[in-house]
Amino acid sequence: MRQHVNPLSKNFFEINPIPPLNNVFENPNLPLHLDIGCASGDFLFELALKNENWNYIGIEIREKLVFNANLKMKNREYKNLYFSFGNANNIFNHSKNKPLIDSCNSISLYFPDPWFKKKHHKRRIIQPKFINLLSNSMRKRSLIFIKTDVKELFDYMECQISESPKFEKLANADFKLNESFNPNKIQTNREKYVLMNQLTIYERIYMKI
Repeated sequence: MRQHVNPLSKNFFEINPIPPLNNVFENPNLPLHLDIGCASGDFLFELALKNENWNYIGIEIREKLVFNANLKMKNREYKNLYFSFGNANNIFNHSKNKPLIDSCNSISLYFPDPWFKKKHHKRRIIQPKFINLLSNSMRKRSLIFIKTDVKELFDYMECQISESPKFEKLANADFKLNESFNPNKIQTNREKYVLMNQLTIYERIYMKI
C-alpha cells in the first residue's frame, strides 16, 4: 500500500540544505548517485555496502522513513551514504543545493507515486519545471533512470523528459552496466514485489547531452 503525502504542502517549502559533500562523505570525490523517493532506504543500504566506490544520497518526502533510515545508519558506519528529508523539487531549487546536482553522475526515480487521478498529476515528481531544472544543472553525460510498474505513469514520465532537447534516450546496447551506480542489478523492494507477482516493469535511461 502506498503512503500518500502531498508534495505541494506548505510543510515542504522550508528545507535544510544538504551539507557540502566533504562534510557528508569520507571521499567526496567518488561518483555520486541521487535516489529520489528512496522510501526506507533498503535499496541504498545494499548499494552502499556492495559499491563502496560510489557515494549515494537518498531523498524521501516521508519524514518518518528518513528518521528510521538514519536510525539504521547509527548501527553501522556508512562512509558513502546520506539521507535527506523533503520534496526533491524544493531541495533542488534551493540555491545552496545547486552544486549538488552539478556534481551528481546519475539520478534514479524508481516506482514513484503515480497519483492516478488526473487532478493530482501536478503532484507527480516529474514536472516540466523539474526536468528543466535538471537539464540546466546536470553535467553532460550524467544519467536519469526511471522505472515503474504503471504504464500510464511511464508514458507520462517519458513524455516529460523527452520534451527536453537536453536529454536523449539510451539504447540498452549503448549502456555499460558495470560503470553505473548499480552494477550488480540490486532490486528495490517494490521491484521485487512486482517481479514476484509477474507484473511488467517499464524502465528507461536518459543521458544529458
